[in-house]
Amino acid sequence: MSETPAIEVKDVSKRFGPRWAVSRLSYSLPRGRSLLLTGHNGSGKTTLLRMISTVTFPTAGEIHILGLESRANREALRREVGLLSHASFLYEDLTAEQNLRLLGNLLGLDGLGDKVMALLDKVGLKARSDSPARHFSAGMRKRLAIARLLLKAPRVALLDEPFGELDPEGILQMEGHIQDLQAGGTTVVLATHLIEQGLRLTQERLHLENGRLTRPGGERVWEG
Repeated sequence: MSETPAIEVKDVSKRFGPRWAVSRLSYSLPRGRSLLLTGHNGSGKTTLLRMISTVTFPTAGEIHILGLESRANREALRREVGLLSHASFLYEDLTAEQNLRLLGNLLGLDGLGDKVMALLDKVGLKARSDSPARHFSAGMRKRLAIARLLLKAPRVALLDEPFGELDPEGILQMEGHIQDLQAGGTTVVLATHLIEQGLRLTQERLHLENGRLTRPGGERVWEG
């Protein structure tokens, strides 16, 4: 029997009031593969990632992650899925080190001291380990957020515009972090407007237009 997909989206739609943000989308991503998600602002990329991460749920259809239906298995999947989103969700009054230690304690990780400092060094924040997150620039906050995701080591990583707010050096570092996730067997879904970087880092591509799955050139793959 073949292995269940990492992500399986089955005829999924999501409505906000009268507007359908995602409409009858179906797709299956094998484990260990990397997907580039493209589309203009408002095309449904963020909504789709939020549904896969169980932050919200479909209005219709089902999403299965690692073989588990998302709505019925939300708590179990929260440990397996990591989301890097526009909002960093950092604890503002905690230092960079404390933010990571808190997550590590919640996850029950051992050897946190070495892991935390190694990750802060990896993302270029070791010198600011004692600084509260509220004092960080947008780029530094993004670096701390990716450090938190790397500490979690999710089996599925959802990256929503991970290159935003980063300088050229930070973009190169982020590419390396994504490659590290892939090398560890993590299934990665990357939503970005930086198509060149995205294509270089992924194996498959989906393009959304008005919440529907299309080819990059605009031709509809299927009619809902």
